[in-house]
Amino acid sequence: MKHPVCPKCGSDKATKSGIIRERQRYRCKTCDYYFTVNKLGKQIDNYYVIKALQLYIEGISYREIERLLGVSHVSVMNWVKKYRIQAPENSEYHPTYKILNHNELVEYLAKSDQLKGSGMIITELGDKFMMIKWERFRE
Repeated sequence: MKHPVCPKCGSDKATKSGIIRERQRYRCKTCDYYFTVNKLGKQIDNYYVIKALQLYIEGISYREIERLLGVSHVSVMNWVKKYRIQAPENSEYHPTYKILNHNELVEYLAKSDQLKGSGMIITELGDKFMMIKWERFRE
């Protein structure tokens, strides 16, 4: 059985020494230091956390982010709360988005008439690209 490495001295000679707050506690035989290890449960890659927060700031709803990235909308809500993200309030528009592969993106951008009078952000989503576009308001 493999035991964790001591965070104080780096030794791998540790023995189990009880359970503290539902986590296994260990004692290092070399330096007599007591420590616990972090739970290894599911953790979502930071790439998806950053993408989800970017999409949220752009006005994409929690459920839409869930469909796009494949992460729970509850996780997205928790990240927004954890990092204190506030999307700017703008009820006059709702951004539209398209998911494109590289060739489709190049083809779309080659048509300059589609780019006039609008704002656009392009972000990578794995092997595809997401283009978020909104029309500029004119008075």
